[in-house]
Amino acid sequence: MDSIQIIDNFLSETSVFYLTTVDCDKPRCRPIGFHLLKDDKLYFGVGTFKDVYAQMQVNPNVEICASKGGKFLRYYGKAVFETNDIIANDILSRSPSLSKIYNDSTGHKLGIFHLENAIGEIHIMSKLVETYVF
Repeated sequence: MDSIQIIDNFLSETSVFYLTTVDCDKPRCRPIGFHLLKDDKLYFGVGTFKDVYAQMQVNPNVEICASKGGKFLRYYGKAVFETNDIIANDILSRSPSLSKIYNDSTGHKLGIFHLENAIGEIHIMSKLVETYVF
């Protein structure tokens, strides 16, 4: 199995994972649940009207964390937002719950990003057991 698929599978096996950003000098962490593996890139989405989006524009270095059983995942790197809406439109066309939030009526837009220079680490408690560099 390809290393990015391992990260994707780990995230798929957790119902919620967490995205951490920096707001000035303070960490900010929030649960997210959307991810999509497409063309060997792992995509995530945040509302462009939310604080998280503004924080990522200022400092694109982010970390995504998830846990299952006795293992946890750290996946971190530089967030790069997509410049076109192709992936966002595809996601919204298949997700009724997201399309209720992100649409022309609400004026809310879904910002899609992937991580560059990313590292994925799988830990068992305090022991690092696997590392993947992308």
